[in-house]
Amino acid sequence: MRLNQVTVPARDIEQSVAFYQALGLRLIVKSPYYARFELPDGEATFSVHLSDDVDGAARGAQIYFECADLDARVAALKAKGIVFDADPVDQSWLWREAWLSDPAGVRLCFYHAGENRRYPPWRITP
Repeated sequence: MRLNQVTVPARDIEQSVAFYQALGLRLIVKSPYYARFELPDGEATFSVHLSDDVDGAARGAQIYFECADLDARVAALKAKGIVFDADPVDQSWLWREAWLSDPAGVRLCFYHAGENRRYPPWRITP
């Protein structure tokens, strides 16, 4: 099994499409209520779906996008006008994270963890 697709709620499809394209995702499907993107690396896709219950759904979602060039990517996105809630910070769990929210309030984390994503020093071994 492998994760391929994540869908988050949207209040406004046009606003969400513009936001995720500014982040570097490639639009591949679009309708008045749904849009799907390819991520720049790998085969995973990401989508937004118009929802009447955005507030409840957006509060629970946290989507993580790993970036090998985290600091440079955050700086480039800020130069495009993307607002981050928190600049890149080294965390005690050995990840470097920067946080922002999409137009519907979904929390997004741009991060770099390298090997520590799957193999932290405290990993449980069988």
